[in-house]
Amino acid sequence: MAHSLQAFHTFSLPSQCSTITEITDLNQLQQQSFASPFCILGEGSNTVFLDDYQGTVIKMATKGITVTQREHDYLLDVAAGENWHQLVVYTLAHTMPGLENLALIPGTVGAAPVQNIGAYGVELAKYVDYVDYFDIASKKIVRLSKDACLFGYRDSIFKHCLKNKVVIVQVGLCLPKLWQPELSYGPLKQLEHVTPHTIFDQVIKTRSSKLPDPYTLANAGSFFKNPIIKNDRLKVLLKKYPQLPHYHYDDNHHKVAAGWLIEQAGLKGFRIAGIEVHQQQALVLVNYGESAGSDLIAMVKHIQQQVWQCYEISLQHEVRLMTKRDECHLDLGGIA
Repeated sequence: MAHSLQAFHTFSLPSQCSTITEITDLNQLQQQSFASPFCILGEGSNTVFLDDYQGTVIKMATKGITVTQREHDYLLDVAAGENWHQLVVYTLAHTMPGLENLALIPGTVGAAPVQNIGAYGVELAKYVDYVDYFDIASKKIVRLSKDACLFGYRDSIFKHCLKNKVVIVQVGLCLPKLWQPELSYGPLKQLEHVTPHTIFDQVIKTRSSKLPDPYTLANAGSFFKNPIIKNDRLKVLLKKYPQLPHYHYDDNHHKVAAGWLIEQAGLKGFRIAGIEVHQQQALVLVNYGESAGSDLIAMVKHIQQQVWQCYEISLQHEVRLMTKRDECHLDLGGIA
């Protein structure tokens, strides 16, 4: 029996799958078959189904938050199915600040470590203590330390050697009692009265003004990663484009703003079928409907080609794109 996936991913392309299983108890994973193609899903805010998926979609919906107060910090044990933003709200309500810069990021806690979510100068990795996963081969729960997760910019071990081999079931977060605000990005620099709640409010105000609500206008959030380029390349670009937003990454590299690159390439409002580069934030692609996976592929490739022609910078999509049986990656060379 075919099941519609349109309501299970926020980009809302018309697609179906063979089976949908919702996991509300970890014991279900012991009986779950992983023989056929499968896709682990949270809230579907960073996944797009380009075509009918010929496998099983496994939606993680486990709940639970446990807090342990220690001498210098709070340890939070959070189930994978918890909503990320609601967790941020919970921590502030219980006077455990630290996550406020990451407010309003859509998705679940279990999905957060996969791409090491980040915003406004803070990445999830800063607060991760451990990640627990269900090992599909051994059917056992395994705990990885923060260092073992190999976190990078929108990256982790779960995108590489553990991909399709594990299911994240719980995340441990460590929030120091000695709170230190992160104010290095944009409007946060202008805050006069700095508290966790004023940062939280400003982040929500800024995100809401730029990023459309995926539950009212279909989208998958920021679609492309901010490219990381060498310092020498940045110097060349700044001579021609002095307004190019850039941020320190390490001693030899800077990140540049993908949204700015797309906008300056004249692509704001560009449309293929019902898919459009958002008018307020060029980093976001929106779906007005009457669109197919092939339209989204054409849009992504067009943006990548235009940005390359303008700046010789290769854009990589942040959003997970699913074909009939597996994840795919679009780049200037085609589909991989």
